[in-house]
Order: sequence, then structure tokens, then C-alpha cells
Amino acid sequence: MSDKISSYLDLKVWQEGRKLATLIYLESQKFPKHEQYGLSDQMRRASVSVPSNIAEGFGRATAKEKNQFYYVAKGSLAELETQLYIAFDVGYVNEVKLEDILRQASLTHRLLQGLIKANKERI
Repeated sequence: MSDKISSYLDLKVWQEGRKLATLIYLESQKFPKHEQYGLSDQMRRASVSVPSNIAEGFGRATAKEKNQFYYVAKGSLAELETQLYIAFDVGYVNEVKLEDILRQASLTHRLLQGLIKANKERI
């Protein structure tokens, strides 16, 4: 099997970002019904933004354009982490789940940083 990256689907950071979004969707389903259009919706949007912007960045022509989208993904990741802490603070997420999701977010962040750094070398 080749290690060549021919699509955003081949990017480990996209794969891990997708896992993060899935974790958020599964966990936010447990939130109270009145949060359906509140914190739950915000967390879902931020989580989906991470792999979506990685995918969009991958499709851009220049390294500078790519990094613009990768930085948006990074911002969405920070937004999601903040929302996750708030969900914990108000009792929607327990400590075990918080730590589990934060580990996934941290892995995604490290991989995203690596992708940004590799792209900066091409600018």
C-alpha cells in the first residue's frame, strides 16, 4: 500500500477530525432537548468545521490558500474545546467523556499543526 496522499481522505488529520466530529455528535445527542439549538448545535457546527476546512484547504491550489483553511480548522477546534468545557461545567458531559474527547481534540490539533508547518515550508 502506498503512503502517497492523493485526496484529503488520505490525510490522517482529516481522519482524526472526522472521529472528533463523530464523538461530538454522539455525545451531544444526550444533551437536554432544550439545548438542541443551543450549545449542542454550536458544538456540532464547530466539530464539523474541523474536517470540512481541512478538506477544503486540501483542494486549494497554493500552500498559502491551503493554510488559510487549515487555520480556520484550528480556530474551530479551539472553539469546540471551549464549548466542551462549558458543556462539562453545566453537567452535560461527565469528566471521563470530557477527557476522552479532549484527547481526540489534542491529537487532531497536533496533526493539524504538523500539516500547517509542512505547508509553511512550501510558501
